[in-house]
Amino acid sequence: MQSNEVGNSQCMEKEGFERSIEVLEKRGLKIKAVVTDRHTGVQKFMRKKRKDIVHYFDPWHMGKGVGKNIDALAKLKNCQEVGPWRKSVVNHLYWSGSTSTSGKEVVAKWTSVANHIQDIHIHDCELFPKCLHQPLIGEQARQWLKPSTAACEKLTEILLAPRLMKDMEKISPGHRTSAIESFHSLVLKFAPKNVVFSFLGILCRLQLAVMHYNENSKRLQATTKEGQLRYSVVFPKYKRGDFTVRPLKSDPTFGYVDNLMDLLCDDVVGGPHPYQELLKKTEVPEKLCAQFTRPDKEEAVARHQSRFFTK
Repeated sequence: MQSNEVGNSQCMEKEGFERSIEVLEKRGLKIKAVVTDRHTGVQKFMRKKRKDIVHYFDPWHMGKGVGKNIDALAKLKNCQEVGPWRKSVVNHLYWSGSTSTSGKEVVAKWTSVANHIQDIHIHDCELFPKCLHQPLIGEQARQWLKPSTAACEKLTEILLAPRLMKDMEKISPGHRTSAIESFHSLVLKFAPKNVVFSFLGILCRLQLAVMHYNENSKRLQATTKEGQLRYSVVFPKYKRGDFTVRPLKSDPTFGYVDNLMDLLCDDVVGGPHPYQELLKKTEVPEKLCAQFTRPDKEEAVARHQSRFFTK
């Protein structure tokens, strides 16, 4: 779908989610739970119309939001000492979701970090009365924040924000949206954002991306001649100079290309009529670009273009 079908890109995301749920259920899939980001429109739809489906939030998106807020706080005067806590806080968010059996337990573990950053490890909470780590001494000791300072108070406001506390109860304990994020990254290779495509053009490229992803989504980890597993060191942009060690996958395959060529040569060329009819049934929405119909606007556009296309 396109954003002009529903008004804007914010509404498009919610509408696309609803259509996806409808398509999956029409094909016989019984949905017990979904994992999404914290899109407010999707939250309202799940809360009002689909109470039968358990709705989880992806910890990567939540950690990304918390990390951005900490980065912004670390740039303020007298708050630079909160910067080194960013990685630990985000890791604690993942740990809280993956080691808990209920939403209340997640919240109890998450709120403990507000005490932990002040070197307080005993908490007034029955579900999580104290930190599980051993006493931190020597080089293990952290740069604890002093209570009642501007840095400590503002960081605590970020960690204990009402909306974040409410959403922590729905954090996904195991499943992630990393697979769909990987697919979105792959789509950019088939349909770069800096190139304009028609609706049918982008649709075909998305279908090619789906076939490539489905064929290569379960590739095994690459090995050396001696049989040792191979890894790669990457420097993601969001880590700002820090690195990540990832398993190096085996080379991708392109069997779907051979299948498409066989279909084209054996069926489409010999009898294109069914495929032409199928193409005609594809609903193509209006173009995203503005349509100039008034003469004065057309003249203005022509004058504007002449500045760039005339010698």
